[in-house]
Amino acid sequence: MKVALAHDHLNQFGGAERVLSEFKRLYPAAPVYTLLYDERAVGQYFAQWDIRSSFLARLPGGAHWFKWYVWLMPTAVEQFDFSNYDLVVTSASALIKGVVVKPETTNVCYCHTPTRYLWSDTHQYASDLPQPRLIKKLLPLVLTYLRQWDYLAAQRVDHFVANSHFVAKRIQKYYRREATVIYPPVDTALAPGIAEPEDYYLVVSRLRPYKRVDLAIRAFNKLGIPLKIIGTGEQEEELRALAKPHIEFLGQVSDEEKGRWLSHCRALIHPQEEDFGITAVEAMAAGRPVIAYRAGGAIETIEEGVSGSFFTEQSWEALADAVIRFRYQQFDPETIRQRAQKFSVQHFVEAWQSNLDKILNSR
Repeated sequence: MKVALAHDHLNQFGGAERVLSEFKRLYPAAPVYTLLYDERAVGQYFAQWDIRSSFLARLPGGAHWFKWYVWLMPTAVEQFDFSNYDLVVTSASALIKGVVVKPETTNVCYCHTPTRYLWSDTHQYASDLPQPRLIKKLLPLVLTYLRQWDYLAAQRVDHFVANSHFVAKRIQKYYRREATVIYPPVDTALAPGIAEPEDYYLVVSRLRPYKRVDLAIRAFNKLGIPLKIIGTGEQEEELRALAKPHIEFLGQVSDEEKGRWLSHCRALIHPQEEDFGITAVEAMAAGRPVIAYRAGGAIETIEEGVSGSFFTEQSWEALADAVIRFRYQQFDPETIRQRAQKFSVQHFVEAWQSNLDKILNSR
């Protein structure tokens, strides 16, 4: 069986790219088709891969200006030729699921989320994007066109797999499609083992507005408690200016370093709404509890009072109150670690292969 993989953009390395890496291990001979590939930014993660990018990568600005080429993305997706493949696995958080395949080729979409900027976050996206006046007037028309295309593209998918029940509900709402839920693979051996917690809390996140790292900084500014932040992103300069001296930015670190920081923190702070939330499970695998905003995938991965605690209002005041009430000594690290194992790589591989066998046998 000839297999191809397809992924929206390879210009950062986050949870979706970790899932793609697992698919690549399952199908080592499969080429990876992507709209944009920024080798300088992420080439070290995809060394020796057969990566085939679209014409968008060759336009001025390439991966750095890709938001301005969003109106061309449907054309780029449809120009990929999958006529020589039996199975195409699309790893999608945007438009790549809409690839065109032959009737006898199966398109299985592992959906990280329906396209955020077209559906759940479309109004926020339109208001946050810096725009000249003309672009500001044209953007709603472009988004309407893309939304219509995205819905029709979702009907081309033979089978949807969602990374959480939260995302499966969005797939049903926006695309009117059913989805099988298979949780993404988490490296539950990332941390070196259960360790004695030290006097700090931890955030691990890309520094982007929807990640709401600003809430954690504002809360810990008031509390005066040490907070360490792993990650980089477009908001870094703004967040550094907001933070007081007891809040430390560690930048981008290796997986080994991240594992050590996770294993020694009092708790991971998770202030955002995530479709799944791999980092929360990585913290649990290290035996550390999570203080999370009660929304999204966190509700499916964290058991209150057992592997973490929740705050229900997405504000720095609610987060600060949750930290004040939190007692890390009340959580059993081994119990937390055991709960994380249900999200292991092994569980993902077994569930994926079992589901794929059913799909292929039904054709």
